[in-house]
Amino acid sequence: AALCRVCGCLGPRVCGRCRRAAYCGPEHQALDWRRGHRRACGQLAAGDDSVDGIPEHNEFLFPEYEILIEAEEPEFPADSGVDRSDEQGAVDTSKDLKEQEELRAPGSAACQSLDEETLEAMAKHETEEDKIFQMFKERVAAEPEQIIRYCRGGEGPIWVSGENIPEEKDIPNCLCGAKRVFEFQIMPQLLNHLQVDSLGESMDWGTLVVYTCADNCGEGNAYLEEFIWKQDFSAGSS
Repeated sequence: AALCRVCGCLGPRVCGRCRRAAYCGPEHQALDWRRGHRRACGQLAAGDDSVDGIPEHNEFLFPEYEILIEAEEPEFPADSGVDRSDEQGAVDTSKDLKEQEELRAPGSAACQSLDEETLEAMAKHETEEDKIFQMFKERVAAEPEQIIRYCRGGEGPIWVSGENIPEEKDIPNCLCGAKRVFEFQIMPQLLNHLQVDSLGESMDWGTLVVYTCADNCGEGNAYLEEFIWKQDFSAGSS
């Protein structure tokens, strides 16, 4: 099978001029054209085999790694009796109340010295969005090298934001008619390993969540279409 000379994936498209350079899609064809194929394409079209016009662009290809599969260790032992959410909430709440009382006090120096930027930061402090992102950062800090979290049918994904979270109606059923369930999510740490900035036009995501057929339909080795939900660090797309 012809492979895209930019990324190495299946390349069903070919250059319309030389008919020898294969691509996965128009984006990589345009990228390769700008990065040098335009200079060799005419000679290749004329049948000049001495032209090295179909090299592998190693600067485009993602580096390869081995993925190690390990069970994720719980942050706290099951028998520790520590309720992290309640304990954290109690500490944060009392701290916030104390700060608010100090700010309300007549003649408070804090009230007199607060500028607009500080007030804006305080207004956003401890919002629900902050709590969700903080929880995400804590889980990532526990496993900083983790690129995939797999938990089919169990604990749901860890979201990076309180916005753009899909509801059940947003996840389409499988082509066989069965519902799709959460299977795994791709973490943003993968972007560092892929070195995507070397492409010139970087890609980005907060997390990619994959939902697959609950009945695990399909037979053989054929690829089946599943559903992926993209959540950014800032809301806006799915």
